[in-house]
Amino acid sequence: MTYDYDDQNIFAKILRGEIPCSKVYETDHSLAFADISPKAPHHVLVIPKGPYVCYDHFARSASDAEIVDYTRAIGEVCVRLGVAPGDGGAGYRMIANSGSDGVQEVPHLHVHILGGRNIGPMVMMRP
Repeated sequence: MTYDYDDQNIFAKILRGEIPCSKVYETDHSLAFADISPKAPHHVLVIPKGPYVCYDHFARSASDAEIVDYTRAIGEVCVRLGVAPGDGGAGYRMIANSGSDGVQEVPHLHVHILGGRNIGPMVMMRP
């Protein structure tokens, strides 16, 4: 298992305070902030603070505390956005792109939480 983490990626710079963000939620191990190019009324990115490239890297290398914190941070963001079905919200889509086939643009694990409207089909098939 080899992952090359680029500490100059935009999310690493946000974590170091070199680039500002619109914070939605923060914990010891996680940061959530508004996407700068939203695709839905609610579009928030949730990232771990550790240097993880993608979800499988995180799942295999992160500490138990990081994994629990990140998972709970995602849940808390959904509640704060008012999209969590268990709290009366209408739902959301959570997306994590990984690698070139997954069209991952930033080599730092992140999930997109999209909600506030019907997000549409899960995947559009291309001819």
